[in-house]
Amino acid sequence: MASNAPAYRAARTIPARRGLAFRLLDDRNFLGIALIAPAAAFLLVFLAYPLGLGFWLGMTDASIGQPGRFIGLRNFISLAHDSVFWLSVFNTLLYTIVASALKFALGLYLALLLNRRLPLKSLVRAIVLLPFVTPTVLSAIAFWWIYDPQFSIISWSLIKLGLIHQYIDFLGSPWNARWSVIAANVWRGIPFVAITLLAGLQTISPSLYEAATLDGAGPWQRFRFVTLPMLSPIIAVVMTFSVLLTFTDFQLIYAITRGGPINATQLMATLSYERAITGGRLGEGAAIADAMVPFLLAAILFSYFGLQRRRWQQGSRD
Repeated sequence: MASNAPAYRAARTIPARRGLAFRLLDDRNFLGIALIAPAAAFLLVFLAYPLGLGFWLGMTDASIGQPGRFIGLRNFISLAHDSVFWLSVFNTLLYTIVASALKFALGLYLALLLNRRLPLKSLVRAIVLLPFVTPTVLSAIAFWWIYDPQFSIISWSLIKLGLIHQYIDFLGSPWNARWSVIAANVWRGIPFVAITLLAGLQTISPSLYEAATLDGAGPWQRFRFVTLPMLSPIIAVVMTFSVLLTFTDFQLIYAITRGGPINATQLMATLSYERAITGGRLGEGAAIADAMVPFLLAAILFSYFGLQRRRWQQGSRD
């Protein structure tokens, strides 16, 4: 009898262990932590660590081949008196604000058009996506050719139409270069905004428009009081991504102008690369990249409050 006691205890512990496993799987908090743990580990390794390393480098005088020493906020103080840095801040804000506003306006208009019953609508949507799926460098090379001072197709067309008498120097004049790279960014970014907003438009119930029509609302009133309120959370999210992608744009600018002429299109991202990699001053380049973080946090907060408004509209407090 006593010899069977260990086997009896082991037989009792197996269901107990199974019961514990089932209870953990039924616990929403534990299950949520278990599912999010791999993603959290991925973000910790590939996002948190580089971000922390960037902040550390920004407070050192590190250069290529030299680990550097801790110098505190000296790099940031130096940037506060750097005219080229402040010019890059101005260029970045101008580039981001104007390009994002144009992408939103044109993308929303395109989404409203695509939301109608059009012939070959699926084909049209696929064509609209082409600028976004085209590699950035190929797009930049195409625009570089379009803006060429001698072979520009835009200048050639305007001359043939008799609207101008000489080729336009798109990339040689500071303000012409600014507007030119903004136009390239808008062309590339409109499909992302349009397709995302189109997906949001298709989630709006047609009964809301029918009720508004019965109440005597016209097209503008239906758009203002039905479409925009229901689409506002999607707008908040898509514009946050648009602002983040535009603010940190590097490839398009570097391939078309490399920050010229005379730093007229130098963005914070390109200036950081120029100082850190081309110039070899890793600490100063990292400090410029660190200075971008407050602007990115502001865009993330904008998205957060947009999501909070969505919850309020749905009557949720979670």
